[in-house]
Amino acid sequence: MSPISSPDGSSPPVRPANSPVGEPASGTGGPPPRPRPTTEPSAATRSADPSAGATGTKEHSADPSAGATDTSGHSTATVARSTDDDHSVAERATRDMAARFEDEKPGRVLSGPAGLLLTVAALAIGGLALWQVFRPLSQGSKYYLIIFLAGVLPLVFLAYPAGLRLPARLRARRHHTDRTAKNDSAARNDSAADLALPHPTSARPTATDWVLVALAVAACLYPVLPVWIGTGGGGYNAFLDRQGLLVPMDLVLGTVLLLLLLEACRRTTGWILPAVCLLFLGYGYYGGLLPQSWPVAHAGLDFSQLIDAFYNSDSGFYGTPLDVAASYIVLFTIYGAVLELSGAGRFFVELSAAAFRRSRTAAGRTAVASGFLLGTVSGSGAATTVSIGAVTWPLLRRAGYPPERAGGMLAAAGVGAILSPPTLGAAAFIIAEYLGVSYLQVLGWATVPTVLYYLGILLSVEIDARRSGVRPVVVDAGSPWRLLARFGYHFASLVAIIVFLAVGVSATRAVVFATILAVALSFLDRTHRLSPARLVTALVTGVRGVLAVTAVCAAAGIITATTTKTGLGPQAAALLIGGAEAATSDPTLVLLLTALLAAVALSLLGLAVPVTASFVIGWVIVGPALLDLGVTAPAAAMFVFYFAVLSEVSPPTALASVAAAAVTGGRLVPTMWQTLRYALPAYLIPIAFVITPAGLGLLGIGGVPRIAFAAVVTALSVAVLAVAAGGWLPGVGPAGVPERVLGALAGVTLLWLEPVPVIVGAVLAAVAATGVFIRRGSAGRAGRPRAGSSANLREEKL
Repeated sequence: MSPISSPDGSSPPVRPANSPVGEPASGTGGPPPRPRPTTEPSAATRSADPSAGATGTKEHSADPSAGATDTSGHSTATVARSTDDDHSVAERATRDMAARFEDEKPGRVLSGPAGLLLTVAALAIGGLALWQVFRPLSQGSKYYLIIFLAGVLPLVFLAYPAGLRLPARLRARRHHTDRTAKNDSAARNDSAADLALPHPTSARPTATDWVLVALAVAACLYPVLPVWIGTGGGGYNAFLDRQGLLVPMDLVLGTVLLLLLLEACRRTTGWILPAVCLLFLGYGYYGGLLPQSWPVAHAGLDFSQLIDAFYNSDSGFYGTPLDVAASYIVLFTIYGAVLELSGAGRFFVELSAAAFRRSRTAAGRTAVASGFLLGTVSGSGAATTVSIGAVTWPLLRRAGYPPERAGGMLAAAGVGAILSPPTLGAAAFIIAEYLGVSYLQVLGWATVPTVLYYLGILLSVEIDARRSGVRPVVVDAGSPWRLLARFGYHFASLVAIIVFLAVGVSATRAVVFATILAVALSFLDRTHRLSPARLVTALVTGVRGVLAVTAVCAAAGIITATTTKTGLGPQAAALLIGGAEAATSDPTLVLLLTALLAAVALSLLGLAVPVTASFVIGWVIVGPALLDLGVTAPAAAMFVFYFAVLSEVSPPTALASVAAAAVTGGRLVPTMWQTLRYALPAYLIPIAFVITPAGLGLLGIGGVPRIAFAAVVTALSVAVLAVAAGGWLPGVGPAGVPERVLGALAGVTLLWLEPVPVIVGAVLAAVAATGVFIRRGSAGRAGRPRAGSSANLREEKL
């Protein structure tokens, strides 16, 4: 396979979903680094070794003359001098960049006893998760969740540093002390004390971390501890019998676990989610002091009632979100790690490049197709953005894409990873659990919107290529059929998941069987065969990938339990609907306004918290409002899911856009706006399947006529909106302001999937297209060069 090199000349790996990342280098708290301008190596600089697998790497010869020059005389000294150490540095740099722009923070690279402990514990957790699939624990699922959290939560404090910084005065004093210590051999004996200070770049757990590890083990295992501690303890059944009547020891350890989960969330995701949890906790405790005339007032809960709801109920720490993390997500992250180590990620990028290598828009199509294929195994927007950007940005730059436009394309394609079956984001598994449906049904609901999303991106790519005069780029890639024949087996496990689900196999067993298949097929490639050592690496990688998600899911129990105890969900729903009814009394408009208000609220919420937590909060607050207005449960759940996901491309945070700007070196704000333009269909399609019954066809619900009608009309809407946003009608020419305004109105009107609005939208679209034809004829008679022609090639000024 012909590898595609990254800007620095190496072959950057694709980071699997939530895989562990290397510790960031010193100074990573600053602005994102911009790639240094380098030229791409020619085809001759790359390995022709057929044994080089899907990652495009190879074993380099120790002979210094090997690969020094090629037949065309071009130097390949850079590639010849590449070593395994160089590749490791490039791999870690790519992973660090991906981690910096994800919802979770980079973790430590552990070695020594701490690393061995983490490896052993991760293997035990992975083994327990696999055991639970085929031989569930007889004590029930909650017992399993207690053991799972007891294994995972301590590892969070080992794998993620505290990241706290000393005040400036103390940092200066510490720096002075350190400088003095270097010249004083006696002071060196005290260096161990310095390790106890939390430091984000420390590769070794501190004394405080070990204390938190011990507390986490004690607080998590206390409910199943078969020993009486005063009036507390006594085993699992005794603990359950005390529900609603907790004794002091229960309250103490429940409080400790609450604080530990907040700290774990802070370490893995930042301060905002713990602050949101504390806000709900404060509402539960002080809500009884609010004026009872207020809609959100409640009778009030004392602290023991709150701890009981969190620690000893099915809606708290051990609720549905944690159940999803322990039952589904851990298995899918292991599966993603196995696929990555078997070379699937690199193969998908190579296949995308080969499929479009002779197209005028090869660079853009390669980026979009890579995002889609990587999304089938990733489920992480920012990481996918960095992975495809490191490989395809050189192609986009050679084609003449401005950095901001290329960054917007990469970010939109990367976020599609969370929307692409068969491995959607973590929230999709929560949907299946909340609604009591199979995961296959959720995949079915996501299929048509995913196709429409990528249709919009591809149309925007084609429009940009013609409007901005993008240059054709020769992509150095082999035949796609040859690649499929040699490495197409990477698709087998993905197809197997769908087949297993279709024949009634549970999602957990389906992914385990698919993982076994991927391991077996990896032996078809000598470079990426999963030997026992590499298989252990995949298991540890998968378990490490679920650490942050587990902390978030357990902490989400604070929100769900508080909402359940106080009745906040129905109260918030009444407020939302009341706001819409204050503007109009028409039921249809009330639904539309409620959907718009819900979309805004979810978008703002997603700016502050990770996607999983955003979905959980949105479902308990916004979901009841949509359900009260007659929206079906699948439509309401997918509505909340899509707007929770879109926080990754919504300014001012837009993590995927920030990651893309770091890769391309483009300006951040213009990159965000370009991302919005590419991702526009994703913002509008959820509203379409909420406001009209026919919109359920977009979720694959209803007969074939409804599904076909909804898909075709919405595809037309996506196409018209792409033309309006891009200012170009493919095959015709540029669109003026009047045509673009008409096109925007037509696209929005078509989303109202009823006969009259569809007819009106189609007429408006036809009028806009006619205007573009007339404009083209006028330009031809006037003898002016068409936009995008050789006389008018330029890069768009943003």
